Parts: sequence; C-alpha cells; structure tokens
Amino acid sequence: MLVAVENIIRSNYTKKGKKIFGTVFLGFFVWNTLSIYWVYNALKMVGEVVALPISIIPYSLGPLLMATAFWLYYRLRLTTTRGISLFGLVCFWIGYEYLHQSWDLAFPWMTLGNGFAITHQWVQWYEYTGVYGGTVWIWTLNIMLFLIYTGLKEAQNKGLRIKLISTFVIILAFPLSFSLYRYYSYQEQRDPSNIVVVQPNIDPYAKETTMPASKQIGILMHLSDSLGQANTEFFLWPETAIPDGLNEDSIRTNNYFLQAQHFLNKYKNGNLITGAETFKIYNNRATKTAKPFDPQGSQFYDDFNAAVNIENSAEVQFYHKSKLVPGAESLPFGSALSFLKPVFDHLGGATGSYGSQAEPGVFYSQSGIGAAPVICYETIWGEWIAGSVRKGAQFIAIITNDGWWEDTPGKDQHLDYAKLRAIETRRWVCRSANTGISAFINQRGDVVQHTKWWVRTAIKQDINLNSDLTFYVLHGDYLAKIGSLLAVLGIVFVVFRVIRRK
Repeated sequence: MLVAVENIIRSNYTKKGKKIFGTVFLGFFVWNTLSIYWVYNALKMVGEVVALPISIIPYSLGPLLMATAFWLYYRLRLTTTRGISLFGLVCFWIGYEYLHQSWDLAFPWMTLGNGFAITHQWVQWYEYTGVYGGTVWIWTLNIMLFLIYTGLKEAQNKGLRIKLISTFVIILAFPLSFSLYRYYSYQEQRDPSNIVVVQPNIDPYAKETTMPASKQIGILMHLSDSLGQANTEFFLWPETAIPDGLNEDSIRTNNYFLQAQHFLNKYKNGNLITGAETFKIYNNRATKTAKPFDPQGSQFYDDFNAAVNIENSAEVQFYHKSKLVPGAESLPFGSALSFLKPVFDHLGGATGSYGSQAEPGVFYSQSGIGAAPVICYETIWGEWIAGSVRKGAQFIAIITNDGWWEDTPGKDQHLDYAKLRAIETRRWVCRSANTGISAFINQRGDVVQHTKWWVRTAIKQDINLNSDLTFYVLHGDYLAKIGSLLAVLGIVFVVFRVIRRK
C-alpha cells in the first residue's frame, strides 16, 4: 500500500488526495471483509436480506478510518519531508486504532497487533507494550522495507542502503530474539487452583426459544459433576447460560439460582461463574439505558448481559458486560441520539437496550481468589482486562457464545485473541464457550487444553494463580495514547497549513 500511494504521489494525476483515499479504502475493504466475513452470520437472525447491508458497516467503517490515516499522511507529505510524514502516518494509524477501540462504534478486531495471536511466541514482550507494540513493530518494518525498495529506484547512496538494511534486520531480530528467550525461559510460580470449564453445546437459537432454562441448567450441572472434585474452586459456565431474566435484587429466591446453589453443596469451596440475563428495577430513571417498567412510568429497569458468581453462602457477585456490541447491545452515541429514546421505549426497548458498568470487575471466592470476569466481545480489550488484574484478579475467566458465527474463522480468532490477554497480564485464561472452542491458556499464551467445536463436553485443569503485575497492567495502552496525541497534533498542523495556504 505504501508503494501504491507513493506511485500516486509521483504521478501526474489530478486530485491525488482523492485517488489515494479511494485506492487505500478499496484495498483495506477487501482485506477487512475477507478477515471478518463471518460477522454476517451473527446478523442473519434479523433476516438474511436485511443482514447484508448491515454487515457493510463493520466491513467498511474500519477501511474508511484507515484510508483517512493515509489521506492525512498525504496532506502532511505536501508540506514536510517523507521521513516526518511516514512517522506521522504511524501516529495517524495508531490514532485510528485507538479511536476504533474507544468510541461508540468500537470494533478493534482488526488492530494490527492482534495478528500475532497465531504466533504468540514472537510477542512475549506484549507484557510491556500490549498489542499496540505489535502495531508499531509491523509499521516500522514495513516502512524500512519501503525505503529500501524505493531507494533502488532513486539511485540511493550505498552507505544509506546498508544502514537501512542493517536497521531493518535489527528491528526484526531484536524483539523476536527477546521474545523467544522470554518464552522459553519464563517460569510460572506454583500456586495451583482446580478449575472446571463447561461447554453445553446448546444451539444458540434453541437456547433463546424452545429449550427450557431448567433443562439447560440440568445439562450444565451434569457436565460439571462429571469432572468436579472436592478441591475444585471454580466452575465456569458460558455466556447467558441462564437465559431467563433474573431480578438481581431478589435473585436469592429465584428457582434457577437455588438450583445452581444446590449443585454447589457438594463442593464446599466451590464457586460458580455463570453467564445470565439479569435486570434491575429502579424507582426513577437511574441510568441512561433505563426503560419504563410499567405503563405509568413510575418504575424503570435495565437489562444486563451479566456474569454472576455464586457460592455456598448468601453472597452473590454481579458483573455487567461493559464493552457492548454496537447496535446489537448498545445504541451508538446514545447521548446525541437521546431524542430517539421514546421511540425505543415504545418498541419495548429494542436494539441497544443493555445496561453496563463503568469499571472492570473482579469476583472473589470465599478463600480470596480473584477472577476477572470477561464476557465475549470484551476479550479484545487488553486495557479493560488489565484493569481487573490491577484490582486483584489472579486469573481471567472468559464466558462467551460464539455459536452465532457458526463454524467460521470468527470462533478461532476469538480464541486466539485470548492468548494475547494471557501474555499481557501473565494470567491463566479459562474460557467457557457455549458451542466451543473452550480452552485453558497458560501465562505464556499456550493453549494447554481445548475442546472441539460443536461438542457437548467439559474440561478441567489445575492452573497457577498469579498476583504479580506486568508493566502493561500498570500502564495500559500508553503507546496508543501517545500515538493518538501526536496524531491530533499532526491533524492540527495539517489544518493550519491548509488555512495558511488559502
């Protein structure tokens, strides 16, 4: 893409900025769509014909931001040197990635640093940088190759070419060598905890419609009992394992809760982390997402895609999914579109109706073990999960339902991304997926044990708890924030030069 843009810059085209934007958008649209085509499967429930135009949004939104980054690079190139503008391009790109992780239309799936999830041995240094370190690495290597390639056409000075090649080799070899050394020398501190992960393999459509919740809980308990032992400390059930709405304020009298707690009677130190559909009722509109509970409007309520920690006591802990899927689980730019709230109220609080919580959560067992509850889509947010670790989480508990995507690369990518969270935090990841792939991932990012797709089963593992905090856990996405700040300064500079020229 760098070469293609360079060819446009050096051509006789008129309106080069428009040409660059269109070329970059088309190229990255193809790449983006081929990588996440499976998103369409998750939308088919609204109708196959309707799902197609909706799918265009995630397919094209990322490429639009990518093309904008290249267009800004071109504008910067008009008034500065190639070296400065290439540095600016990296900042503009990081700014796009951080924006696409932070705004209401967030979809950071295609962050470049995520690509190393399938070669996690190469990026053990993510414990210092997070995935944005991978983005910077990719860009730096590509820019060095670009400068070497263009130098061949520009009669580049031999000494400069040798320096560029040497720099490229160093930038490639040093992080890779450090990572492999760290991977093979890393030793976990022994602090075992027995965990059982359950994969009920219930069709996601039947789960919400034809199969009674009591039957689903029965399947989950049977699978749990097949592997549970006296020292099992956590059982992990998938996202919305309890599909019927639970009133959080009266959950202790709910039959499904009592059924689950009765199951725990034989495991005195056991905790059950399960996904559930829950709700809370308020006497006023306590949150931005609250909807009328009765026709008179005297009470309001929030629905939650929740994780619940149940134990052998009256203590119940809740975590509300916070990184919500735009459109399906949250109304993008809800404050700006608040005038539409009466419409959604009239429709019964349709699309974008889930509530959330402002901070990451931690579940604590009676023995003091901290678990980071992570629900589905939240797996991609390294900084969010790091927040749970800072609060005391000693392992990461991911609950998800990837059955909507069917047997596509989406489920595999989702599992692979969990390996990066293990490296960033140096925590074991225990992953319960309704239809698969469920897994245990160690602190180096190795998948130690996993299930097959679309199989009803359970797996157990003695994991090692960890209380040490990595540099990334302490400082989060500092690279992204620095890059974004520089990107804003670059945009201000470009705008200033355009105004000044006019």
